[in-house]
Formats: sequence, structure tokens, C-alpha cells
Amino acid sequence: MTRDRYIDFLRALAICLVVLGHWLITGLVRQPDGTISAPELLATLHWTQWLTLGFQIMPLFFLAGGYAAGGSWARWSAASGEAAVWVRGRALRLLLPTAAYAGLVLLAVAVCAGVGVDPGTLALVGWALGMQFWFLPVYLLLSALTPALHAAHRRWGLLVPVAMGVVAVVADVLTVAAHTPYVGLVDYVLVWGVPYQLGFCWRDGLLTPRQPQLAMAAGGAAAFAALVGFGPFPVSLILVSDETVSNTNPPSAAMLAWAVAQTGLCLLLAPAARRLLARDRVWRSVRPVGGASMTLYLWHMVPVLVLAAALYLTDLAPEPAYGAGLWWLLRLPWLLLLSTVLVGLVLLLRPLERGLTQAYLRTRPDGPVRRPVLGGLGLVACVVALARWAVTGFAYQGRFQPLPALLFALGAALVVLAVSGSAADRPHGVGNVQLGGGRPAQAEAVEPALPEVQVVRRGETSYTVGFQEKR
Repeated sequence: MTRDRYIDFLRALAICLVVLGHWLITGLVRQPDGTISAPELLATLHWTQWLTLGFQIMPLFFLAGGYAAGGSWARWSAASGEAAVWVRGRALRLLLPTAAYAGLVLLAVAVCAGVGVDPGTLALVGWALGMQFWFLPVYLLLSALTPALHAAHRRWGLLVPVAMGVVAVVADVLTVAAHTPYVGLVDYVLVWGVPYQLGFCWRDGLLTPRQPQLAMAAGGAAAFAALVGFGPFPVSLILVSDETVSNTNPPSAAMLAWAVAQTGLCLLLAPAARRLLARDRVWRSVRPVGGASMTLYLWHMVPVLVLAAALYLTDLAPEPAYGAGLWWLLRLPWLLLLSTVLVGLVLLLRPLERGLTQAYLRTRPDGPVRRPVLGGLGLVACVVALARWAVTGFAYQGRFQPLPALLFALGAALVVLAVSGSAADRPHGVGNVQLGGGRPAQAEAVEPALPEVQVVRRGETSYTVGFQEKR
């Protein structure tokens, strides 16, 4: 099967915007007592909230993910593959690199807590290293639901994302107008599930005509403008701590409209983009970024911490007034330094990536699932643990938190141990996937792994965290 280069391009574009946006809004300030704070840029300079219209590209992650997952599941089911085995394989592609990252971070947190690092500093660092995890539980749930969602797609087509959107809007009305607790949680699956489901439709040609593409782009943009201009929703497409209504926590009707508009625009640009990507020189520049997507997603905040220690704790970094013209001018060398550190980190992590790929191949035997209930419970445990880290970080209140670590370890173990058989039992036509950088074992479109910016206020201090968001 020929690899769809446009899907890989969407992933590479999304990752670059995620990382760039996250780094751009992360402004560090050295306090008189020697500590470092990260003021909330979007709340301090309100005009910067308009920038989120360009950096909020989470719909592209889910659109590309649905496109790739739909094809993967269709090939698997056509070969009489077992649904539980397919879901387990998709989950492992996320859980193995996530487990390696989380294990190293937790080890560092435990050591720092043991030697008496300031709890406030440790809490900030632990949260910055875990905030991107919000995307993983949502994507794990959609992956687990893919067989059912694809069956609905085959029967009802475009009516499925329409129905999901309607239910999402109703849930949002109950959340915003009636202040109904917990109802909005379903919108994490419904709102992000709409572009995921549209990925199925795109792959099967239901969105090929330009008329629906134009209708989505124009209609979604008009609905977003109306909801922001005349409704209760803010323009910012990420969470800002001083807002009473958010577009991301939970995802709102305005976010849904933006997702539809972005999907329509993406489809309109697809023919021209595919012609451009057919050139080998262009493709060679895109492919490495897509291949390293999970590594970039998980590790892109580490360079911020490295440079914070190297430049701010040592008083080497110049500090003009926060948000002033010179401050913005210094964003350029800041981004260049971060990019250099990240490239070095990716190269340093290559042996780990190769080890993860081998671990995936060893733990992915695709024989019958012996204990599907235990495997399902394992997924639920991982979802809960990842959501906990996304909200509180790895060092809540400046302490090592053993419960989510144990829950994630138990859940991942149940997923790994849920299957028997060998890789030879795998239905033909479903290839292996590289978990880090490098070339997949078989060419096929694979979905992205990643993010949006999130900002959370803890106590009296505002912490800015970045454009968050898989394979």
C-alpha cells in the first residue's frame, strides 16, 4: 500500500506548530528570591489570544488519525482479525513510549523529592512535563471505540459525525447554561470524535466533492464567529485561567465549529498539497518530522527546563519587560536555542526509540485475546492515570505521587499480557510501525500523536503550558 504523504504532512505540520506555539508563549521570569516563574501570557496580553487561531490544530490530529485508523481497521477486519487484538496493538503504540517517558520523569521526581528540592519548583516542573498527557486518554478511548465507530460509519456515513456534533452541542448547552456538572466530559470524546469520524468519511470518498468541503470551511468559520461574537465563548482556543467559559475544558461548541472549518480547509488544500509532496525533495524534509512525532510530542518541554536552568538560574538570560518589544524580539534566539537542544535530545534518544520498537514487536503478538475484560480494565486504568497526570502533573503539591504511577503500571501490564499467540498469526496486510524516529516497517498512513496549549492557575501563581495532543 502506498503511504499517503498528505497524512504525514499534516502530522509534521501539527507537531511543528504545537512545539513552536508552546515555546513561543512560555515566557520565564526570574524572581528576586532566585526562583523562576512562568506568567500566563494569554491572560497578561489579551491580544495574544488571537494567535491561538493559528496554533490550535488539534482537529488535524484527529482528522488524520481517523483517516489512518479507518484504513487500518478496514484491512484488519477484512482479514477476519479480532477487534480486541487490533485495539490492543494501537494502544501499545502509545503506551510503550509513554511508559518510558513517564518512568524516567517519575524517577527524576523521586530523586528530586528525596534530596529536598523546593516543592513549588518541583510541582511546576512536574506539571510542565505532564500537561501534554491530556491528549492520550482521549485518543486511547477513540482508538478503543474505532471498531464500533467504523461500523456506524459504514452504515450511516456522514450522519454519524453530524449526530455526534448535535449531542456535543446539547452537552455544551447543559454545561454552559445550566451548569450541569460532569456532562461536559462527554464532549472530550464527542467534539474530538467529530474530526476523527470525518477522517473515515474522507478516506472513503464521502468528502471528495468540493461542495461539502466549502460548506464545512465557510459554515464552520461562520458558526465560530457567531459563537464568539454573539455567544458566551472566548476567542482563545486554549484555556485561559481568568475566563469563566473555556473552549477546551471541556471542548465547546465553538471548538467544534473551528474543527469543522479546519477540516473543510484541509480537504480543500489536499490536491495541491499532494502534488507538492510528490516531489522527493519536499517529502524528504517532511518525513523525518513525522517519523519522530511521538518523541517530539513527549519530550518537547524538556529543552525549556534545560535552558531555564542554564540561562535563568545562572542570570545569563537578558530579561526585558515581559511582553515588551525587545522581549518579543528575543523570542527568535529563544526558539533557535530550544530547537538546537531538542534536535540533540532526539538524537540522544535514538537508542531508546530502537529499543521501544523491538519491545513493541515482541509484545505485539496478535493471537487471540485470552482475557479481553482484563485488557479493557487495563486500558481504563491507563486512561485514568494519564488524565490524572495531565491535570496535576507528575509532582502534585511538590511530592512524588505513587498511586497514578502504580495504576498506569498495572494498566499497561494488563494490556501487554492480555494476548496469546505469535506475530505469525497476524492477518496479512497490517504492517508494523516505528514508535520513534525512522522508517516504518511497512508503508501505510499512520495517525499522529499529539497537541494544544493549556494554561492552569495553581494557587497564586499562573503556569503557562503549551500546545499539547499519536500514533
